[in-house]
Amino acid sequence: MDNQTLEMDGEDLARPSRDKEGPKKEVQKMKRSLLKVFLMCLLACVVTTTLGVLILSLVYLKNPLYLQVVDLKTEGPPSPKPEENNVDIKFQFLNHLQTSKVHRYPGGEIQWGRFREDLGQYDSPQEMTFGQSLNRHRSKMTFATLKIKSRGLRVPHWHFNANEHGYVLQGSVWVGVISSEDPTVTTYTVSAGQVFFFPRNTVHWLKNVGLQDCVLLLFFSTHHELQTMDVDDAFFSTPEDIVARAFKPRGGVNFIRTFKKQLEDQAVNLPPNLDLLLHNVTYGQSPAEKVWRYFYDLQGSATFPFPGGLFQWAPYQRDTTTFTHLEKIFSDSLNTHEDTLTLATLRIFSNSLGQPHYHFNANEMGYVVSGCGELETLRMKDYFRLTVDHVLAQLFWKDQKDFQNFSGSSRK
Repeated sequence: MDNQTLEMDGEDLARPSRDKEGPKKEVQKMKRSLLKVFLMCLLACVVTTTLGVLILSLVYLKNPLYLQVVDLKTEGPPSPKPEENNVDIKFQFLNHLQTSKVHRYPGGEIQWGRFREDLGQYDSPQEMTFGQSLNRHRSKMTFATLKIKSRGLRVPHWHFNANEHGYVLQGSVWVGVISSEDPTVTTYTVSAGQVFFFPRNTVHWLKNVGLQDCVLLLFFSTHHELQTMDVDDAFFSTPEDIVARAFKPRGGVNFIRTFKKQLEDQAVNLPPNLDLLLHNVTYGQSPAEKVWRYFYDLQGSATFPFPGGLFQWAPYQRDTTTFTHLEKIFSDSLNTHEDTLTLATLRIFSNSLGQPHYHFNANEMGYVVSGCGELETLRMKDYFRLTVDHVLAQLFWKDQKDFQNFSGSSRK
């Protein structure tokens, strides 16, 4: 009992001191609780904001519709932007290439129909409308005409982001292709009406071996700005000691220093003292089995007539039973490379019609070699006029006779 009494007394003696400190402790507890609540809310806000930013970032990256073009600032005044106002909508699909800027070089010239990152590089609102249309529609197309003077050379070069397909419109060129898959070179001559093909990142050159100017139509499989590197530019951009170590010439770096970069761009080259520079010129022709990986005799291929004209084409086809052995080599070569093109020539007789059609898996780009024509669109009224009336009646739940009421209807 005594022990219990002492314990009870002890408890009674301790209570007054706790009761005095109670309110202070309660206040401190409340402060700590409020601080915890504040910190938890702050943490929740930070986490929520972070997640929101990440989600938006993923949406922007996944959906190209949200992407915007950002103009990068460079030193000096920005390039002037052509006026876009009042440009006829047809220039989204039409380019008067003959009026575009001519890029002149010692050995020839080039004109372009293409997309440009720098809007100031367009020469007219019409060219800009066309170039941006190519890019917006993801056409995988860029077009150029190349003229090479007699003995002129489109210097060895390669394209980082596109295959190249070419059609010889006039003259003949000697072509060289250095395979990107193995260190071999294929050389051959291409004449008017024939086609050549260069896979991306494949070094190639074209030399005019005729007496007249050579004219070529060039198609590149990109709707972005074409990225090209000429071999001479790569050479002069590399430190001379690195070049000397790579080539190990007699005379070392001193020999490399004897090479001088010309002030004028040599993209299409023709030195005035060419006869003094050349001593032994040959134009080799590789075996046909190698050549037809990069070549197609379009002019000598099968002709496909249709009411009003005819066409010839150099395609890839799964079914090659109608192809010759060499044509099959070209078809298989196209199929081994991504984003290759199909080239064709189309002849429409005077006052005739190229039949309305569309392509499920490709955009189409054309160059008018001769003549003129009008591009027509099949309109909704033509759908109705040409569709059997009882099919329309069933489709629209209308009396078959009702479809005789449309103006211009040929139904009786």
